Order: sequence, then structure tokens, then C-alpha cells
Amino acid sequence: MEPRQHLKLLFVGDVMLGRLVNDELRHQAAEYVWGDTLPLFRQADWRACNLECVISDRGSPWSRTPKTFHFRSDAKNLAVLKAAGINAVSLANNHTLDFGHGAMRDMLCELDEADIACAGAGRNVAAAAAPAITEIGGCKIGLLSFTDNQPEWEATPGAAGLFFVPTDLQDARAGRLLELVRYTRQRVNLLIVAAHWGGNWGYSPPPKHVEFGHALITAGADVMFGHSAHVFRGIEIRDNRPIIYSAGDFIDDYAVDEDERNDQTFIFILETDGHMLQRLRLYPTIIRNFQARLAQSPEDTEIAQKMTKLCGDLHTSASWNAAEHCLEIGLGQLPARNCQVKESQPKNTVIF
Repeated sequence: MEPRQHLKLLFVGDVMLGRLVNDELRHQAAEYVWGDTLPLFRQADWRACNLECVISDRGSPWSRTPKTFHFRSDAKNLAVLKAAGINAVSLANNHTLDFGHGAMRDMLCELDEADIACAGAGRNVAAAAAPAITEIGGCKIGLLSFTDNQPEWEATPGAAGLFFVPTDLQDARAGRLLELVRYTRQRVNLLIVAAHWGGNWGYSPPPKHVEFGHALITAGADVMFGHSAHVFRGIEIRDNRPIIYSAGDFIDDYAVDEDERNDQTFIFILETDGHMLQRLRLYPTIIRNFQARLAQSPEDTEIAQKMTKLCGDLHTSASWNAAEHCLEIGLGQLPARNCQVKESQPKNTVIF
């Protein structure tokens, strides 16, 4: 089947439903945390986020190694993801095992029952590395998810955990990730690689992330979907494909840094036109009262101006669309990579 024309793929960064957000959800509807952003979610054909907590009613805070923050949300709050129509979540991050392996297994089972695809965590390294593949309008969308955080949570052939990959191109695990990207690219029409990488803070991507992101695009990623920094970073266009170095925090209860403003970010919507990656639209948002809200004037343009400068530092041109209240980044006229999807291959590769 030929992919449908005019698909909209929506991305938001860290969605943390634990602690005070979880408390709020005990007397609010599941839609509450999405605030007034839901109309944009409903306009999209496919939606993804980085789920920055475990969803489960059991488990004890991780204590095998030192860890300061533990985020868990009640099992009923899977309905929060369903309320926004989330199709896929990245789980390779530093909170998926906050309440142990049993809580993680609960979440994996519940996501599967809810028909929400997930990548980045599993019963062993093959499962954690396996792409989540969804099909929308005849377009097969693949999601790979990895992290360079929490090495003690690394999945192995015999142990559950996360798809842990150091952002060091000399590391053998990075080589296997690139091989997995090349393999998966032959089996989907569009490939997204989610990276929960690096530490917190800083508006500029570390040089090793730039090098690593370039390598992933060259290997076959169509979109690099980065997060972890708590703030948004500039977007680079490489071979007409976007590298979102950090999508920032979308929902949380965190204290707000006055300088780096971790309460500000965007809804990222990638528009395709048949086989063409057409444009990326960025709608400014802000966190208020444990909700994601569309930023209003003049704050929306202030957030957009900051992103415009950060993109310019990466030689990317972004322009403000006043009618749509969003930034626009054109992706040129090069088509998406040619792909004859191979149907007869097993779900998991032999790479791991």
C-alpha cells in the first residue's frame, strides 16, 4: 500500500506523570494534564512522547544504586496517554526502572493491552532494542529508543532493562545501534530514533551528540527525537531530516529555573506530503499547574525567538507563522528515503 498523503506526526518531550502530577490526577480527569493542547493532538495522525515515569501500582523505589528521584504514576493513569491518542512512547530513560522490574513489567503489559507501542525497555536486550512499528494510512512508522543514562539498568541477553548505548561512536554498542538503524530502515517507511541522552540543562547540544546524531541520520534515521536536558535545544537539518537535540519538558512538577526555563518547550509536528518530508511546525507551550498549555502572546513569540536563535546557531532557518502561532522549518524538496518494506523478516534482528 502506498503511504497516505499529508500525514502529521506529533512529538512532545518528557511527560512525567508522577509525584505532584499523580496527586493532581487523583481528583482530575485524565485529559487534565494536556490542558488546551488536545486539539493539536487530535489533528495529528500519529503521536509520540518520552514517558518519564513508570505507570504501575506496585514496586519500591530503586535502591540498589544511589538515585535521588523516583517517578511513578498510578496504573489508572494509562488513561492519560489514551486521552491524547498517544500511539507510541519511548521508554529508554532514567525513570523507567524507578520502582523496579516488576513495575516496569506491569507498564509494558498495560501499554500492550492499550495498543500503545513502546520501545527502549524489555525482558532482555533484544526486546529493549526492538523497534516499535505502527502503521498509519499505509505508512509504517518505526520507533527505536535508546539512552546513555543509567548504565546499571542496561538490558543484557539474560536480564531485563533498558536499551543502553553510550554516545561514543567507538563503542561496540553504538556500532550495533547503527546496524539496527540500517536494518530497521528497510522495514519501515519512516524511522524515528528517540535518544534520552546526556545530562540536564544547557541550550547547546554537546559535540558528541552532534556527531552521534549525524551518524544516525546517515545510517537511516528520518527523525532524531532527543530529550533529557529539561530544556529545548536548536534543531539541525541534516540531509533534509530533522535532528531535535532536545524536545524539553512537556508535563511535570519540577521547580522552574529562572534562566533556562524548563517550563517552556514546543509541540513538534512533522508534516509529510506523500513520500516527501515537507515541514516541521513548532507550537510554543508552557507548563502551568501541572498542565501543558499553549503559550500566549507575548510569551509565545519570546519562546519562538529563543528557538529561532538556537536553530540559527545550527544553520537552520526557522520563521514565525503568525496565523498558525507556530515556528516553521522547511525540509527542502528531497523525498523520504526509498524503501521497499520487507515483510518476511522476523520482528527481532540477530544483532543482539
